[in-house]
Amino acid sequence: MHFLSRLEHPCMAISASERAFFERLGARMAELRKSQDITQVEMAKTLGVSQQTINSYEVGRRRIPVSALPTLARSLGVSLEELLGEDSAAAAKKRGPAPKLQQQIERIRRLPRAQQRFVMQVIDTVLAQQGR
Repeated sequence: MHFLSRLEHPCMAISASERAFFERLGARMAELRKSQDITQVEMAKTLGVSQQTINSYEVGRRRIPVSALPTLARSLGVSLEELLGEDSAAAAKKRGPAPKLQQQIERIRRLPRAQQRFVMQVIDTVLAQQGR
């Protein structure tokens, strides 16, 4: 029976450098989440896991699955490179909206449709005034 339970819950050893990587990744995840005013509960719903799992990711107690990284990056309004802590100078050379603008767009995308329409009307009004 003991052998069977080990097969059901395989336990892989993790090196010190891997542990440090997942601790840094979790800390970045928490920092980005908090900067977006996203709760652990909201993030958990986005990733389809429990709030306790999000907490475990953020403190480096559990490894974030590779398959969850694209969804996590999108929900935080950052690139995978930024999420993984890649060189920010390389990320800054890429074309596209500023990270803050990307983050705001992602937050608007999560609003209910009626609120999205209101935000778009405000933006359209400001842009129309700018064009005069």
